[in-house]
Amino acid sequence: MTDTANAPGPEADEGRPPPVPLLEPRDGLPALVGTGDALAAAIRRLGAGHGPVAVDAERASGFRYGHRAFLVQFRRRGAGTVLIDPVACPDLSGIAAGLAGAEAVIHAASQDLPCLADLGYRPPLLFDTELAGRLLGYPRVGLGTLVETVLGLSLEKSHSAADWSTRPLPEEWLRYAALDVEVLVELRDALAEQLADQGKAEWARQEFAAVLGAEPTVPRPEPWRRTSGIHRVRNRRGLAVVRELWLQRDRIARRRDLSPTRVLPDAAIVEAARAVPGEPGDITGIAGFNGRGARRHAAEWLRAFDRARALPERALPAVSARAAEGPPPAHRWSERDPDAAARLTAVRAVVAALADEHRLPTENLLPPDAVRRLAWQPPEPTTTEEVASRLAGYGARRWQVELTSLPIAKALFRITEKGEA
Repeated sequence: MTDTANAPGPEADEGRPPPVPLLEPRDGLPALVGTGDALAAAIRRLGAGHGPVAVDAERASGFRYGHRAFLVQFRRRGAGTVLIDPVACPDLSGIAAGLAGAEAVIHAASQDLPCLADLGYRPPLLFDTELAGRLLGYPRVGLGTLVETVLGLSLEKSHSAADWSTRPLPEEWLRYAALDVEVLVELRDALAEQLADQGKAEWARQEFAAVLGAEPTVPRPEPWRRTSGIHRVRNRRGLAVVRELWLQRDRIARRRDLSPTRVLPDAAIVEAARAVPGEPGDITGIAGFNGRGARRHAAEWLRAFDRARALPERALPAVSARAAEGPPPAHRWSERDPDAAARLTAVRAVVAALADEHRLPTENLLPPDAVRRLAWQPPEPTTTEEVASRLAGYGARRWQVELTSLPIAKALFRITEKGEA
């Protein structure tokens, strides 16, 4: 393996010519695929291409309920670009078969893979350009920034937050979407070469496989506790109001296929919880409830208030969330277990030094949760083998275990010796 400490890092911006703007797809703007026959033809065209296939999906986050895809883009050498309307063509399972095991090139794949899987497309191989950029030590890894830094081209990103559930889709948006996959394979090839030069190709392969094989995210046990500003609600009755309003809003949002915050903003829920109105009419005076969207559900909000006010004390939610499995928050360690706090400081220092040496973010060198768990309850005896076994059990990849287990074991051993002395 190449010594990454001496490998060249990302190039500096000084002296680089200005980026060349990408304004039009090189093959022209393709027609939007919206029928079964057109989809079958697109699958044949993609199958006749060669090499990896660039993949992207556009969602309507902030507008619609959930994280469905409302446009899917593919591009492959020899096949060109394909734009598919998944509302009209909701089954893309034939694409994986048509591509015959081709590697998918996706930027920030963990965001797109779930909605692609919902449509039936599950790639057998993956190259994640965002993750590759992180492993290579690029300070900014957005698609536009990487394309500009690595390829010297600039992408227009003005429609990234658009409501992609809009129909018909404007031609300007379709052009933007086509350009998002225009040079993705070229970016992949350049990053793959840099990974090989830095001795990180195998690291990347393991990381991509982990992303591809990740289990679906498990829903949080109390998702309402993620309401923005909930820290301002200081009593259990107020938390009950937050919970009932949040659950009612979620039911309405699901029913109307709207983003929950478009039904009722988080700030309105928090203000209502802090006021806990005593009379039904009080709701009209709370900011956020008098908008047109919220007013149409006034009766439902009132019923949610009534449910929260009627709960007996024993049924009110706790002020703090139920403790999750694993160690407590790190900021409490110095009081609860000073030895564990010392171990955490030592392990973090090791990880930070190694990350700096190999020019990558600490969280990509070792999952922060693995660091906390290992420091909270270290193995006995503190040997390299035992540390490696623990890290692997916490989800660390093989390359991460090989790189970190020995120095972490030494650090933990030194802390243990000091404690015994």
